[in-house]
Amino acid sequence: MGTVKKDILIGVLISLFATAAGVFLYIEYFSKYSFNNTLIMIQEGGLIGKIISLAAIPNLFVFFIFIKKNQDNKAKGVLFATILIALATLILKII
Repeated sequence: MGTVKKDILIGVLISLFATAAGVFLYIEYFSKYSFNNTLIMIQEGGLIGKIISLAAIPNLFVFFIFIKKNQDNKAKGVLFATILIALATLILKII
């Protein structure tokens, strides 16, 4: 695997991790209910897309850190994953 592809993959994985961490932090600190109950309420309320959108905010910080460190290929990976997350959110909103 080439260095460019490896860096893009690293960016994608870091972006997905940042989004998952964002979901966890949002649910853990902004919900007055237990984690599992909150997940159930989110699913029943059809709010999955909105929560994922909010949870993708940490990607912005990760993207700018990579840009500042001149790690453009990793930043491309973050951007690619963020676009995929946006498309998934759009699809979840349509469904």
